[in-house]
Amino acid sequence: MRNDFVKHRGIAAGTKGMVSSAHNLISVSGLRTLENGGNAMDACVAMALTAGIVLPDMCGPGGDAFALYYDAASDHITALNGSGRLPKRATVEEYTNRGYQKVPNEGMLSVTVPGAVDMYFTALEKFGTITFAEAARDAVKLAREGVPMAEKVIRHCQSTLPMMLRHENLAAAWLNNGSSYRFADVVRLPEYADFLEEIGEKGRDEFYKGSIAERIVDYSHRHDGLLELEDLAEHSTVITEPISVNYRDYKVYQTPPVSLGIEHLEEMAILDHFDLAQYGPDSAEAVHLMVEAKKLAFHDAEHYFGDPEFVTNPVIFDPEHIRQLAGKVRMDRSLEDIDLNEPDMGHTTSMIAVDRYGNACSFITSISGVWGSGEMVDGTGMLLNNRAPGARLEPGHPNCLRPSGRVMHTLNTWMMRDAEGRLCYIGNTPGGDRQPQWNMQTIVNLVDFKLDVQTALEHAKWHDSMDRETGKHVLRIEGQIGAEEIAKLRAMGHETIPMKPFAGSGASQVIEIREDGVRLGGSDPRADGAALAEV
Repeated sequence: MRNDFVKHRGIAAGTKGMVSSAHNLISVSGLRTLENGGNAMDACVAMALTAGIVLPDMCGPGGDAFALYYDAASDHITALNGSGRLPKRATVEEYTNRGYQKVPNEGMLSVTVPGAVDMYFTALEKFGTITFAEAARDAVKLAREGVPMAEKVIRHCQSTLPMMLRHENLAAAWLNNGSSYRFADVVRLPEYADFLEEIGEKGRDEFYKGSIAERIVDYSHRHDGLLELEDLAEHSTVITEPISVNYRDYKVYQTPPVSLGIEHLEEMAILDHFDLAQYGPDSAEAVHLMVEAKKLAFHDAEHYFGDPEFVTNPVIFDPEHIRQLAGKVRMDRSLEDIDLNEPDMGHTTSMIAVDRYGNACSFITSISGVWGSGEMVDGTGMLLNNRAPGARLEPGHPNCLRPSGRVMHTLNTWMMRDAEGRLCYIGNTPGGDRQPQWNMQTIVNLVDFKLDVQTALEHAKWHDSMDRETGKHVLRIEGQIGAEEIAKLRAMGHETIPMKPFAGSGASQVIEIREDGVRLGGSDPRADGAALAEV
């Protein structure tokens, strides 16, 4: 175990509002909202809208969003599920009759109803203080005046170029005559600015019941899709209570199913049976215990969970069930008989905010895969998601594709209270099915190893996934851990692939709220973001 670790980014500190996100322009948008008198929800919605033009390959109005919101006045945490439903015409037979064994990852057959726009309006109306038009101001300005292409977006343009070229509107918007732009080339998307302004002027119903809805459905029909006007008209955001578990002296809150935050909490419940602090950060033993907890939690989620409107999800936090799972963990060898499905490689972005009043928000949004479905609705600049492949074409499976059902969703986001019940941490990360793994690692670093918010994000990241050729577990882990610890993991039976330091992707964000009111912010150096404090 290394004990000479030195972080290479400083901690943001302030006594009023604070934001953190995966890109500096997104963080600036949130900070500006706070400085203009907005609250934490206002800041997160503004950041989410700005992210749609700054990181268009990952998120936008054509996708989904989830959030946790802490209201300081009532001391209450609320969960918001802004995921869209499958079209009514989306049946297993519809896909299998077309020759599909699983839902395709591209094109209109991969699209679910966009939930993000209703999420923005609902979140602002219930918890915010500003309008959609005000929240979209920076996004509109960047779309009309130009946004410099981010490094990560450029990499995705290069890695997905054939896919982008298959979709005329996408290629016209985000490619330069069929080739990738260069870093910091300025791109303008005036039709996207007009689209956001139209929603801001005419309201939510324009998107779900008005002319924009008609354009979406017309585009769907012309591109062999399943969306109909009633699919859009019937959509609404779900406002509910969060789920939670105790971990050490803390309570960890998460977004409930269809969010896979349930995986994250089950991991924490299993780990609560082990003393990780004795091993320390970047130790083979601590990593081993977390990997094993991950395997067990993901197995439960895969086999038991689905849309709660259609499936009775089990109470997996039952103490006896957790004890039985913890009892399967051995320190001398890894669990290799736990089945694992093909990893979800979704691309997402997330943001967090605390305001001067003590309210807090953890917000995450996505169009699922890189460039979503590839389908950009004519005249809008809006990319539609490809979330439908998250459903299974297996009748009887809890996450089976169902007409008007919601797909089990990798998006999840967390908050924590301390032993006195005081809100003390908020955080999240993008990364498909790596999210519950990375959120677990962050909390272990904060709680068990007493690391500060920035150091907690800079220690070695890892993720356990399936090798597509062998079907076996593979542990990819960053080089900060050191060769000696990697050798120990291999001796325990982990098929381990080392990565260069900070090569593990992701964009985790954390804000700590100290008892004296000081806010401390950390932002993942693996992305282009920043934690910023209000003056």
